[in-house]
Amino acid sequence: MDYAAITLTVEDGVAVLTLNRPDKMNALNTQMRAEITHAVKDAGARARVIVMTGAGQAFCSGQDLGDGGNAANLDLARVLRDEYVPMLSAIYDCPVPVIAAVNGPAAGAGANLALAADVVIASESAVFIQAFTRIGLIPDAGGTWFLPRQIGLAKAMGSMLFADKIPARKAAEWGMIYEAIADDHFATYWQTRAAQLANGPTEAYRHIKTALRQSTTNTLEDQLALEAELQGKCGKTRDFREGVMSFLEKRPAQFEGR
Repeated sequence: MDYAAITLTVEDGVAVLTLNRPDKMNALNTQMRAEITHAVKDAGARARVIVMTGAGQAFCSGQDLGDGGNAANLDLARVLRDEYVPMLSAIYDCPVPVIAAVNGPAAGAGANLALAADVVIASESAVFIQAFTRIGLIPDAGGTWFLPRQIGLAKAMGSMLFADKIPARKAAEWGMIYEAIADDHFATYWQTRAAQLANGPTEAYRHIKTALRQSTTNTLEDQLALEAELQGKCGKTRDFREGVMSFLEKRPAQFEGR
């Protein structure tokens, strides 16, 4: 597939998916959503980690209100069901870790696109805004599911009702994102983090995602059973054997990943 609204590169196990409409602050339109969905599925089969980031000064400003004509006439329910759900599901269900490298403002659906990733690393100048009430809407793109699980109901409710700007440093303190990094070190830092995951035990990472996500609804008994099942699978991989041997031989592990 030829991409026009994004770019995708894959090198040394790292796929970098860049939202590439900088003149629109990388606002999400129909084409971009379709391209993200395809690219995540493609990269998930070829790479060992995916990084989503934005071109220019913004990560993503949310829904492109000029996409498809008059925004007031958009069938928002259809757009969410047919375009957002496949995109967010592709990210959430991706078999390899997904990092959102938030290089600038992430607003509305753009904020929740970032929160769909497994790990969010943001530049200190980035902000997260649940901007929906500013135009008379409720948060969507998974925001009402992701945010209360990450920061609790009280903070999620306040951030959505008031549509406040949440600076990256505060977002990290709240647990909304993993890390906020000084702007001048940001690009180098997320590249290092991505390389770390690309050189790690990909199967173990996949099972970690499964275990953590099921833990929110499992009983302790169910979770202990799931841990035993997934650990049994990890214990049969070459990566486990390599990890043990490298530990005993006091050398860095050389994981194959799959």
